[in-house]
Amino acid sequence: MTTSTELKLTPPFTRETATLKVRKAEDGWNSRDPEKVVIAYTVDSQWRNRAEFVHGRAEIVAFLRRKWSKELDYRLIKELWAFDKDRIAVRYAYEWHDDAGNWYRSYGNENWEFDANGVMHHRYASINDLPIKEADRLYHWPLGRRPDDHPGLSELGL
Repeated sequence: MTTSTELKLTPPFTRETATLKVRKAEDGWNSRDPEKVVIAYTVDSQWRNRAEFVHGRAEIVAFLRRKWSKELDYRLIKELWAFDKDRIAVRYAYEWHDDAGNWYRSYGNENWEFDANGVMHHRYASINDLPIKEADRLYHWPLGRRPDDHPGLSELGL
């Protein structure tokens, strides 16, 4: 198998490169480091996240800082849904709790569009939050990157 360091993760995407791009995005978001995450987006990137519109890297960093100050112990799994040339669609779910200890599983879909260098310039996200009991959590790895042997969304029945 080809490794991600041997593959160019630029358009036009193949199933293999789109899958690797999704995993790299998941890894970045699981770092919860806005400065690391933002480099995957163009300087003038445009987002719609729920009902919020975000433009450019500075706003992305501010958005992510707000997000992860509220969504504590955040753990995310992304899965490739579809791809074509310079676009990738993903579905995902993440678990988190608020500062009162209330747990949630947030389900979403994203549509991504990339420039010729493989940097995302448009991200459209639709997300719904489902309150869950702590006992119903499915993501139990240590904070950070999801281990390779941890089940994905389909394997978890999500």
